[in-house]
Amino acid sequence: MAVQTVAGNATTASVDLGPAVALSCRECGERFDLGPLFACASCFGPLEVAYDLPAGDPEALRKRIEAGPDNIWRYAPLLPVPADVAGKPNLNPGFTKLVKADNLARELGVTGGLYVKDDSGNPTHSFKDRVVAIAVEAARAFGFTTLSCSSTGNLAGAVGAAAARAGLRSCVFIPHDLEQGKVVMAAVYGGELVGIEGNYDDVNRFCSELIGDPLGEGWGFVNVNLRPYYGEGSKTLAYEICEQLGWRLPDQIVIPIASGSQLTKIDKGFQELIRLGLVEDRPYRIFGAQAEGCSPVSAAFKAGHDVVRPQKPNTIAKSLAIGNPADGPYVLDIARRTGGAVEDVDDEQVVDAIKLLARTEGIFGETAGGVTVGVTKKLIEAGVIDPALTTVVLNTGDGLKTLDAVSSTSQATATIKPSLDAFRAAGLASA
Repeated sequence: MAVQTVAGNATTASVDLGPAVALSCRECGERFDLGPLFACASCFGPLEVAYDLPAGDPEALRKRIEAGPDNIWRYAPLLPVPADVAGKPNLNPGFTKLVKADNLARELGVTGGLYVKDDSGNPTHSFKDRVVAIAVEAARAFGFTTLSCSSTGNLAGAVGAAAARAGLRSCVFIPHDLEQGKVVMAAVYGGELVGIEGNYDDVNRFCSELIGDPLGEGWGFVNVNLRPYYGEGSKTLAYEICEQLGWRLPDQIVIPIASGSQLTKIDKGFQELIRLGLVEDRPYRIFGAQAEGCSPVSAAFKAGHDVVRPQKPNTIAKSLAIGNPADGPYVLDIARRTGGAVEDVDDEQVVDAIKLLARTEGIFGETAGGVTVGVTKKLIEAGVIDPALTTVVLNTGDGLKTLDAVSSTSQATATIKPSLDAFRAAGLASA
């Protein structure tokens, strides 16, 4: 394998990341030693973790997983983490509810079974706790002392909380106009929170510059120089969904797209479970969901393009507002390979879908969840999603983080005097 020089005070000596054996270029296949690297030195393609996964009896592996803790560490044999990870100070995210959404299914005309994977139940109330938990282990292995990120909100909170728990310093960067709820949640953990004038893509470019500067020595940017490890956390969504379905693949799954990494890693997780014999190898379809105000992948899919043209975001779904998604081309490949699609909905449809999910299943999703439910509804009505097949929809965060999206249309039904006569006069007694 190629030998890489690691900057700053990070080191690759005696690295223990469990079954992870190397980093592999997704484009040319060249391999590199485990380290804080994210781009191939030969072709500049993205790097991802390569494994020596457990071989042998699938049933024995199933039992080993099922006997593990009720969090993502039950899948430690399939992740780039040391075997003793469950005993270290961390937030222990994962194994969130897979809700059988019968009420929503009736509304949408789904007969084959509809499920909502509700990741709002994670420690900081979004799926980002999964990816950050893996990145923290890489940061520890490479000797980083500061945990950082560029974020549209949820990641900032997840990094701040995980760093606090792990005893690391944190300094995270966000767009200056982020939702106030997410700003508070990122700041409360005591690390540095820096607003950057501009959108997420501007923030991300700044962080890439900081990595190459002496100011960034000793810093682990979870979604930049630790990105190959960070991304692997999203595989645990695939593992959990299949285990919670009785060790079987869903027929169809709808996933929100920001950078596109979550979608690509869920597909990777499905493929690993198939190779390990933990689930039956059968077809599944993956659908991507975007907001119309930031839909570069959807636009490319509809136009039949392989290249994603960047857009300037303008949507209430700020957690998905990445105009130049790094994994966009790979999302297109997966959607087409699996017979899926990528679609978008406008802001009004996002709000309607948030309220639909809340009204039918008691799940208050953030705007990203509204995008996913809205796209699911749109694709069912268009005959693209088959209502007779088992379908899983992802809700990746808590609606309490994006209250502004629904506050104007979600108010008290009535305000009355404290008397029965007033209640009767309001016409609510027989409602």
